[in-house]
Amino acid sequence: MFKAVAPLLALVFWSDIALAREPQETESAVSAAGRGLICDDTLKTRFKPDALTSVVMVKAFPKGAALALGGESTLAAALPGFDVPVAQSDLCMVKLMVGPGNAGPAAAPSTSPGIGIEIWLPASDRWNGRVHAIGGGGWVGGWAGSPKAIADIRVPAVAGSEGAVTSITDAGHSGITGNSPSSGGDFGLNPDGSINEVLWRDFSERAIHEQAVKTKALAAAYYGRPARYAYWDGGSTGGRQGHKLAQRFPEDFDGIVANMPAINWTRFVTGMLYAQVVFQRDLAGSPLTKAQLDLVSNAAIRACDLVGGEHLGYVMDPAQCRYDPSMDESVLCKGAGTAGQPCVTPAQARAVNKIWYGMTADGSAPSPATDNGWSKTLRGGHLWYGPTRGTSLYNMYLSNIFKMVAGIADPAGPFSIASDQVAIELLDPALAGSEFRNATGNGQGHWVSLSYARFAEAYRRGLALSASKFADINTDDPDLSAFKARGGKLLVWHGLSDEMIPPQGTVQYYERVMEKMGGLGPVQEFYRLYLVPGAGHGAPNGTANPSATPPVLGPTQFYDLLTAWVENGETPDRVVITSPAGKMPAISQPICPYPKLARFDKGSPRSEASYTCR
Repeated sequence: MFKAVAPLLALVFWSDIALAREPQETESAVSAAGRGLICDDTLKTRFKPDALTSVVMVKAFPKGAALALGGESTLAAALPGFDVPVAQSDLCMVKLMVGPGNAGPAAAPSTSPGIGIEIWLPASDRWNGRVHAIGGGGWVGGWAGSPKAIADIRVPAVAGSEGAVTSITDAGHSGITGNSPSSGGDFGLNPDGSINEVLWRDFSERAIHEQAVKTKALAAAYYGRPARYAYWDGGSTGGRQGHKLAQRFPEDFDGIVANMPAINWTRFVTGMLYAQVVFQRDLAGSPLTKAQLDLVSNAAIRACDLVGGEHLGYVMDPAQCRYDPSMDESVLCKGAGTAGQPCVTPAQARAVNKIWYGMTADGSAPSPATDNGWSKTLRGGHLWYGPTRGTSLYNMYLSNIFKMVAGIADPAGPFSIASDQVAIELLDPALAGSEFRNATGNGQGHWVSLSYARFAEAYRRGLALSASKFADINTDDPDLSAFKARGGKLLVWHGLSDEMIPPQGTVQYYERVMEKMGGLGPVQEFYRLYLVPGAGHGAPNGTANPSATPPVLGPTQFYDLLTAWVENGETPDRVVITSPAGKMPAISQPICPYPKLARFDKGSPRSEASYTCR
């Protein structure tokens, strides 16, 4: 399932990308794009930054041309009836391959020719002097280094509308099979079943560094002058990539947007399977239905969404929500239950409390009145966090639209990224879903047999492998001193109803950065975190309440804040956000740099003027 929607997943794991800005009029032509290189096949021999890099493809797209290769775009092929987008201005697309890759059998997911990078350059007189690199999603993979299709339609959209040089990478494992890109986790094992350390390093860090270096080098060669500023912009995996750049390659970017970041990779990706393990172990393999999941999640919202005497429909501060369905007679089944109405048994209610609390070593969970799972420091057998109360437990953004991607407690089964990760940690491909391929045996869904003890072992092995074999994929180094010293700026937002990555992990990391780097004041000089109530994993509404209209950041609002901070010294503070256009009731509220939160004072709870940051 995850592999089949790789081109679409990138659209979910986006963060404040300029998709709708009006293009400026220009008289330039693609043929006269640059003073250095020309957008034609001569670039293949003229651009040679190092021995490992080759130019795979060069193609000019005049303004108004369809953004497609081979007659159709990847997105249009996946979504019949979707119009192929067109170039908003004259553009040049360059695809690179950076070796050495990983040798092996032609059909093996672990075999790779190298790191694919796709770069888009606007015409010379439209270039704004910036590099605006884009991050990936999930396991990444895809078409960046392939002449078959455009990797991600966001990238030419930014280049065409904003006038920046943009790029994206496949992270070193394109996995092209026939006409479809494969982006499951099976690249992480060699054909003999051992850890593929080469591609884990490319995925973790090398690909994004090469993307930065090659994008800036090509821009300088193409225009005859270097970029004035370089920015990274990503969410989810792209948010993890942004943190890795700040930690490991502080000179690559002047400013980084790194939203809903997939840091703590082995912790939260392993933890995404926990709800399904709870269903197997505590409920004899019978998951709650979607109606039951919605019942308890919406009950939690009603218990915790009251602000200024009004129910907002989403929870402003889930850290304070201690709703317990096992103590709520309105959701518990009475005898045989009420005909036609969903309800939950006491055992099911306890299972939901376990899911909200998060992964533990033995499958236990305390009473929410004692510990609701929101803590800055994990204690005892609490291994990782669960989703916040009120968050949708089965719907992710894509499943709302395309019915393709399951949430963590979807009755149909787990999100495959989680079962893939556990299979790799325990070196047992059979634990993964059927799309996981390996020469020692393919995935067979054996995750259903995991005991709590064996699952905790996978978690512990993931932590050990992160440093030893996965090239520090957890991306949780709190020492950002080199990035700060070079003048870099880092902006992050995380939705408090994120269906995939619990925001508590991002808060915990930020707390560790403050501890390492001298407290809040020194950290906020260069790194600011915002928590967004009701927001999901790239979705405006991540709650189980379809009628909720939580305020969201505008498409370029966060990126604009970053560029103003870097280029003009305008430090972001209180940021006003509003409900998406056309959504009623319309709400405006501020979001505040952590640890401050928007606190209601007086007036209408639907107006930002009624809140202060404190």
